[in-house]
Amino acid sequence: MMLVLAGMIGVGKSTLTELIADRFGTQAFYEEVDDNPILDKFYEDPKRWAFSLQIYFLNKRFKSIKQALSDDNNVLDRSIYEDALFTQLNNEQGNITDIDMNIYNELLENMMQELEGMPKKAPDLLIYLDADFDTILDHIKERGRDFEQWDNNPGLLEYYRTLWEHYKLWYEDYDYSSKIKINVSEYHPDDEESVRNVIEKIARELLRNHRDVPSKVIWRGIEYRLTLQPNSVTIEDEQGRFNYITYTELITFLNESESIE
Repeated sequence: MMLVLAGMIGVGKSTLTELIADRFGTQAFYEEVDDNPILDKFYEDPKRWAFSLQIYFLNKRFKSIKQALSDDNNVLDRSIYEDALFTQLNNEQGNITDIDMNIYNELLENMMQELEGMPKKAPDLLIYLDADFDTILDHIKERGRDFEQWDNNPGLLEYYRTLWEHYKLWYEDYDYSSKIKINVSEYHPDDEESVRNVIEKIARELLRNHRDVPSKVIWRGIEYRLTLQPNSVTIEDEQGRFNYITYTELITFLNESESIE
């Protein structure tokens, strides 16, 4: 199963990606920031570097999504599916010309067509991480990247607000896969109960929309029958003994099992 996260700069995608990967026992793909040779330059001079930055990101995200679609047991903290949002916004703000925008769109279309030839065509679930604008600004302040700070750059603050507004429209239009919206107010990384609840919410939505969940599996040489319930999963062995497990536990169980039906 493959999951992708999406959301505003600073919303907390990498943190949630790590939590999901840990609970589901899957591989995490993180977007490169520290090794990005263009990102800080973009913040200093958007008109000079916006197009170069978007081509850089597009190339990296294309590489990541191809690997993820091939491996099919992972979670990505950002993906190619939201890439055009940033390019379109920079075009609207005059940082990317219409000519460059057309070049970008043609390249993106070619890449998306190539993905259609992959064994897996799209993610199983997109997780959109949402927050109010003040929370976003608090997160950006807290992580402390100098080039992201807007204190002496009112244009950057306006860029953040416009991007935040555009994300809501982007999520409504997204249709490559099933999707779910999670607000950062629903959990805190240091609060185990809230983390467990939000991971279970994601797992339930993932399996509810996943058509390939088997009814029987073999785990450690024993055959089990699975029955999905609204809030849990019934697991029954060959002797008729059964137990209830969470949807989160079921994903880990499936990753370690062999499907037979």
